[in-house]
Amino acid sequence: MREQPVDTMTVEVAYALPHKQMIISIVVKTGTTAQEAIQQSGIMQVFPGISLESSNIGIFGKAVSLHAVLHPLDRVEIYRPLMADPKEARRMRAALTPRKNNAGKSQPADSTTKAAKIGQPKTENG
Repeated sequence: MREQPVDTMTVEVAYALPHKQMIISIVVKTGTTAQEAIQQSGIMQVFPGISLESSNIGIFGKAVSLHAVLHPLDRVEIYRPLMADPKEARRMRAALTPRKNNAGKSQPADSTTKAAKIGQPKTENG
């Protein structure tokens, strides 16, 4: 491994689509911002659909601004917009998946469970 000048550091820039992912390792000057690293990496030429104005970015999964100053070995991640609200998507998946009862038998997803019946007024039969 070559020695780097004291005023430089190595960082990575990452972007992923469902069918293609890329992490580019580059050497930048100390004090480089996330936006500068993204531009210097050339990743926007590989993925021309990237729009820094509408994309969120982060460093190792933690959201940061484009003006965040990088540290050695940071990985700048460019995030794609969400296609659906994660909570709503989970609700929809849960509604389509049959649930197991205590005996291990499947129940329709919309059946009322015993826990859901607690607190309901008793009827003559129940």
